[in-house]
Amino acid sequence: MKQTVLVTGATSGIGEATARRFAEAGYRIIITGRRIDRLEKFKKELEESFKTEVLSLCFDVRDKAAVEKNLAHLPEEWSDIDILVNNAGLAVGLSHIDDGDIDDWDRMIDTNVKGLLYVTRAITPGMATRNRGHIINIASIAGKQVYENGAAYCASKHAVDALSRGMRIDLLKHGIRVTNIAPGLVDTEFSLVRFKGDEQRAKTPYVGLKPLVGEDIATVIFFAATLPEHISLNDIVITPTAQADAIYYNRK
Repeated sequence: MKQTVLVTGATSGIGEATARRFAEAGYRIIITGRRIDRLEKFKKELEESFKTEVLSLCFDVRDKAAVEKNLAHLPEEWSDIDILVNNAGLAVGLSHIDDGDIDDWDRMIDTNVKGLLYVTRAITPGMATRNRGHIINIASIAGKQVYENGAAYCASKHAVDALSRGMRIDLLKHGIRVTNIAPGLVDTEFSLVRFKGDEQRAKTPYVGLKPLVGEDIATVIFFAATLPEHISLNDIVITPTAQADAIYYNRK
């Protein structure tokens, strides 16, 4: 029987590339996102390109009631989730803590931390009952190291890092693998969202080096998920070759 993969935030970037990678390999895919037009277009693409089953669910992971409605009561034929990819997340704003935008902080914490918790809470009981499953949390290098102007975002991704370690302990007795993936610079819509649509400013992080792209992270996610069940990659940090950590870069 084909395994079922649930990918949140699947309408762009890492989430989109991950869903496509698993669909290409013949997995059944559940994709979620906030943008119904993109979601339905992507569903059709996956079905036509890879001849696999796809279920699309449009909701915001920040909305606890919507998460419960969509994920805690999945159609029976979709209810056994083998792999959960908690990808939905974002950064908004880039400022010192003394002049930060509280609405930006709320948005990041509600999405990156609470949204991840809501989704995980909806899916893990089934995994625990079946004594199998794999949770892959998309964290960030910002969850390993704090940098100037990023305190709130870094805090939210440090929380993801801690949650991944805590989940691994809590779910150990059920044979559930938990993988924390911490990418560095990835050229997606990330910067465009962080800089609130300012396309020129959004290009600046990638100037002078070759960043990662969503497909690079998807390749690593797929690798981690398809290892033999007795192997668990617990924590993976991925950067471009030109990036040493959250602060040091080799720009040409």
